[in-house]
This record gives sequence, structure tokens and C-alpha cells, in this order.
Amino acid sequence: MLEQGLLFTLLLSFLLSVFLLPIFIPFLRRLKFGQSIREEGPKSHQKKTGTPTMGGIVIIISIVLSATVMAAQFQTIGVEVALLLLVMVGFGLLGFLDDYIKVVKKRNLGLTSKQKFLGQVAISALVYFILVQTGVSTEVHVPGTTLSIEFGWFYLPLIIVMLVGASNAVNLTDGLDGLLAGTAAVAFGAFAIIAYSVDLLTVSLFSIAVVGAVLGFLVFNAHPAKVFMGDTGSLALGGGLAMIAILTKMELLLVVIGGVFVIETLSVIIQVASFKTRGKRIFKMSPLHHHYELSGWSEWRVVVTFWLVGIIFAITGVYLEVWMS
Repeated sequence: MLEQGLLFTLLLSFLLSVFLLPIFIPFLRRLKFGQSIREEGPKSHQKKTGTPTMGGIVIIISIVLSATVMAAQFQTIGVEVALLLLVMVGFGLLGFLDDYIKVVKKRNLGLTSKQKFLGQVAISALVYFILVQTGVSTEVHVPGTTLSIEFGWFYLPLIIVMLVGASNAVNLTDGLDGLLAGTAAVAFGAFAIIAYSVDLLTVSLFSIAVVGAVLGFLVFNAHPAKVFMGDTGSLALGGGLAMIAILTKMELLLVVIGGVFVIETLSVIIQVASFKTRGKRIFKMSPLHHHYELSGWSEWRVVVTFWLVGIIFAITGVYLEVWMS
């Protein structure tokens, strides 16, 4: 029964995404919600200017509808669902504001970094407050072992670092057609397996709903993309991934399963640090996917390679937690 429920959730979320996007894409075109491409980016990306963005709205709608319907079906609606929806919708709204300012107000950088950070921290603090009120343990499990570390009050900064860091890391990865949709599907799929293995039905349902939604989105986002998810989708997915890691008490495992997102972020940090301290760039361009693109790789080759690396990280994470525990 449970396995059938997970499969139905996957199909429902996928079909919602696939059926809604053909309606939503022309709507975005009529509103002239087209992507503006940064001039300092790869020249080959300039042809993508005007491609409809904010497709993340459909991803969020598909996830919310399918996850809540199935959670209600299994009578598991509770604080876990509320937290997952709070984070995904909250971070999605931040992303929507960022996209709206870029597209409508013609400010290419959207929200200022301070505005975005304050919004992310506020949502993270609210999540921590709700977790504490519900008596969630502040211990952090060490993957692949039976060890746990008690964080106590330091659990608050950990929650903030996880939610803010993951949402920004996932956002950085959204730079090529299909790149984020594919890597996100893999990462959420891994957490769906882990949540299922520890009997967290709600979290497993939500995770598999995300997989279905992003795979449906990928139908229209694969190269050449007909729509982009924008910050609306990427911030929501990043926040949702971190929240799932928190609810499954696999906080440290997020670094493994989200390995692609970590590498993309590190490439930006290394590039900036090197340029500011030595006046030299390590990569041709950061995030890392642009480096390979400017090295002569086709966009599709970069995307598929990153998908494969993401699958390796996901298998490693599942192995550490499911088979080694």
C-alpha cells in the first residue's frame, strides 16, 4: 500500500507539472516574463534571452498539491508537512520577488544580497522555533556510524547555515538547461529512499513529489529549454532539500547527497578568493559548469556529466545511511 502511494505521488506530481507547464509558458510569454542573460556570462547563452522564467511556480504548485493530497490520504498531515510547506513556499516567495524585480523592474540582480539573506534567515529562525516547540532533538547524526553530536543552542546556527547555504548552493547550480532539474531529482530521490528506510512516510512522500515535479519540469527545461525555473524554483528546491535533511536527522549527509551543489559553491568561493588575494582566476568562469562550457564542452555534455556525478554522490549517501547503519 505504501509503495503504491509513493508511486502514485510520483506520477501525480509529474503529470501536474507536465499538464500545467504548457498552459503556464504562454501565459509567461504574454506577461513578457522573459529571462535576461548577464553580459559577463558565456556568449552562447545570449540566445536564451527572453526565454520564459519563473517556471518554478509550477514546480511548487505540483509539489504542494500532490504532497498534501497524498499526506491527507495516508492521514499523516502534521508538523512535518507544515514545515516542508513553510520552507518551500517561503523560499519560493523570496525567489519570486527576486525574479519579479529582475524581469518586471529590469534590475538584473533582483533582490539585494542583504534583502535575500535576511529573508532566508527569518524563515530559518521560524523553522528552528517550531522544531524546538515540537521537541525535536538537537543531536546531529554522523553518517555511516552510530555516533551523534549534541549541538544544543548551536543547532540554531546549524539550521540557518543549512537552509541559507543549501538554497544559495542550489541556486548557483541553476545555470544550464536541465542541470538543476536533473541533479535535484537525484538528490531528492536519495532522501526519499532514506526517509522510507526510517519510516518517515510524510517526508518520503514529499521527497518523491519533488522528484515527480522536477522530472515533469525537465520535459520542458531540457536543452534547448522552453522555460526556466528561475530563483522561484531554485531557492524553493534548495530550502526544501535542507529541510528534508533536518527532518530525517541526516543533517551532515546533505553535504554528501548534495555534493554537486557543494562543489558548485566551492568553485565560486575559490574563484572569488583567488581573484581578490592574487588577482588571478582559477577557473575560466564560475560556477564550475561554466568553466567546462568555456573549455569546449557542449552544454548537454556538461549537464549529463554533472547528473552522473550527482548520482554517484546520491548512491554514496544512501549507502552510508541505509546499508552501513
